[in-house]
Amino acid sequence: MVKNKSVLREYVEAIIVAVLLALFVRTFVVQAFKIPSGSMLPTLQIGDHLLVTKFSYGVRLPITGTVLFSRPGPVRGDVVVFRFPRDRSLDYIKRVIGIGGDTIEIRDKLVFVNGQKIADTYAHYTSRDIMSAVGGPRDNFGPVTVPEGKIFLMGDNRDNSYDSRFWGFVDLPEVLGKALIIYWSWDVDKALFSLSRYTSIRWDRLGDFVH
Repeated sequence: MVKNKSVLREYVEAIIVAVLLALFVRTFVVQAFKIPSGSMLPTLQIGDHLLVTKFSYGVRLPITGTVLFSRPGPVRGDVVVFRFPRDRSLDYIKRVIGIGGDTIEIRDKLVFVNGQKIADTYAHYTSRDIMSAVGGPRDNFGPVTVPEGKIFLMGDNRDNSYDSRFWGFVDLPEVLGKALIIYWSWDVDKALFSLSRYTSIRWDRLGDFVH
């Protein structure tokens, strides 16, 4: 004869299983990420909510960082979420421009990798002004060679992105995952419980894959 469990015990067990499953999914499968700034415009808009795949480049244990299995990547052109090198409590999202061994140079806004101008179809510029290297690294930078085990990243909104031009490379273990799909998007400047917030939902962006 099977003894019936108490209702309270069943609820507790269900909650524990749900929490463990959620932690597993967040650690090893996917994680939600919200776009807080315009550094990736127009590819990603402020208020976009993304799912980021955690296993695109392999699986690591969350505390020790031990690699359970690895996969190639990131590769040039990937949009990745990573821990900001100057404050690891912050997660940033940018596009991979260079990988280990690549030489990166920017000449009057044009990006060159290993001496070749890249087909920079995602780049967006808001200013025609060219800043000299003396004034800052925005429009003229390098050349620099990306060390092995690191990547060089830039925002698509090239004139308004705080990226590797300013703070350097990102270690591969600091990459949290690859941006996959937009599952929600709305104008976060609108008051949360106002009608205008809900009428600002960008239905045409929902379900778009991130390229």
